[in-house]
Amino acid sequence: MKFVDEAVIDVHAGKGGNGCLSFRREKYIEFGGPDGGDGGSGGSVWVESDSNLNTLIDYRYERLFRAQSGEPGRGRQCTGKSAEDIVLRVPVGTTVLDTDTDEVLADLVKDGERVKVAQGGRGGLGNIHFKSSINRAPRRTTPGTPGESRKLRLELKVLADVGLLGLPNAGKSTLIRAVSAAKPKVADYPFTTLVPNLGVVKVDRYRSFVMADIPGLIEGAAEGAGLGIRFLKHLARTRLLLHVLDVEPVDGSDPVQSAEAITAELEKFSPALFEQERWLVLNKMDLVPSEMRDEFCDDIVKRLGWQGPVYRISAASCEGTQELVYALMNAIEERRLREKEDDDFAAAEEARRNRLEAEAREKVQELKAQARLARLAAAELSDDDDDFDDDDYDVEIIYKP
Repeated sequence: MKFVDEAVIDVHAGKGGNGCLSFRREKYIEFGGPDGGDGGSGGSVWVESDSNLNTLIDYRYERLFRAQSGEPGRGRQCTGKSAEDIVLRVPVGTTVLDTDTDEVLADLVKDGERVKVAQGGRGGLGNIHFKSSINRAPRRTTPGTPGESRKLRLELKVLADVGLLGLPNAGKSTLIRAVSAAKPKVADYPFTTLVPNLGVVKVDRYRSFVMADIPGLIEGAAEGAGLGIRFLKHLARTRLLLHVLDVEPVDGSDPVQSAEAITAELEKFSPALFEQERWLVLNKMDLVPSEMRDEFCDDIVKRLGWQGPVYRISAASCEGTQELVYALMNAIEERRLREKEDDDFAAAEEARRNRLEAEAREKVQELKAQARLARLAAAELSDDDDDFDDDDYDVEIIYKP
């Protein structure tokens, strides 16, 4: 299934039914009086999270959703039938925004959460409501009110405790395969992951966490190069980042320069994401001779000026992965407990996540706007040559007398 993490849709709630103008007509009753009923309510539009979904692919091709209108009122004080609401199901972790105002309408992080995004119109009043002692035969009704219409942007961010960060071919997919049941593609030739992968890491009984592998970053990603910038927003909900570093790149590049390039791209994309806690994971240590490992790793850490935790692993052979998994589990549990017991810490974490999501959304929209302007400029240049000469056709034209 194709992975789609963003979609723009139009939703229209139903119009309320009109009130009815009617008078009672029965045998032997000459002046029956008004009996027009009210109109029914229009259908509303809801968005509900569903844990059985994992992509917004359903909203990539169908983008218009319209609820039914309420039925008009009828005589004999019959109220028109109200229209049924429509429910749009989205994956857990979807943020719903109003594109016109950039207002966040909902952040659906639990299964079954729902939010009303368009209110259906109210039914109009029948003429029975307007009778009085001085107006025995009112001919006044009210129409149903229109339903709300909105243009929404749905943004999916995967829910994970740990996010993997690094260059393509750093071994992130191999690591998530080694510690979880996830099976992203890996091979003995260089290639890059194209979509995020999630894996549940089971440490002990009743102890587990979720790890997210996103496409690798390349230099210039913050300006739109490569795929990683598009998926960096998925790290917004993580508690901890692992910077996976290939200590023996196949191209012979310097691991320190690679790490510094990723750090620079991270800061350009979102200062809040740059400030998030990161651990350094030196991968592919099996390619380094055992007698040289200490000196080799100390040199990398010293040149990077790294102050946080450092772990040495080989994801391919699972060397050091168990130690890393237990350390991650302990750190996540400690953070979860602190968020429950310390209100100030929980508020600070929530503010940081909100700032990170806002920065990520702003950066992605900025890159999209730049790409749109570039396409428009290219189209204008192609339209400048309007003399329709032979150069405009991909064939050779030979004129004969």
